[in-house]
Amino acid sequence: MPKDTITEADEQKIMAAIQDAEQNTSGEIRVHIENYCEGEVLDRATEVFAELHMHKTKLRNGVLFYVAMEDHQFAVLGDAGINAIVPGNYWEDITQEVIKHFKQKQYAEGLAKGIRMAGEQLKTHFPYDQKGDINELSDDISFGD
Repeated sequence: MPKDTITEADEQKIMAAIQDAEQNTSGEIRVHIENYCEGEVLDRATEVFAELHMHKTKLRNGVLFYVAMEDHQFAVLGDAGINAIVPGNYWEDITQEVIKHFKQKQYAEGLAKGIRMAGEQLKTHFPYDQKGDINELSDDISFGD
């Protein structure tokens, strides 16, 4: 189980980063952690994105952080709305930052840093709307097998 590696304190740190990042944006961030990645990492992340209904946000501005612990696979995937406006190297920069921490077994720290980086872009392009903004997706981490 991925929960063997991600402690309760790690979960709290990751969820706090999500809440911090979403505080200034209408964007939505989710984290999914499982042990094994079936197939290509981006293909699996796309499946999880759909399973979590992340494509159903009003502005199509969801971001998924996908981790397969045992297979040492990671991907960050943005929906169409955000992909249309972020710089071309944006996801690669986040990926490199997260992996740098993962290599030191600092999983929660790496995810928290990447989430905050994504939040900065979301804040720039999808600012928080005080009148009508709702949290469209859960801030909880989803776990696979």
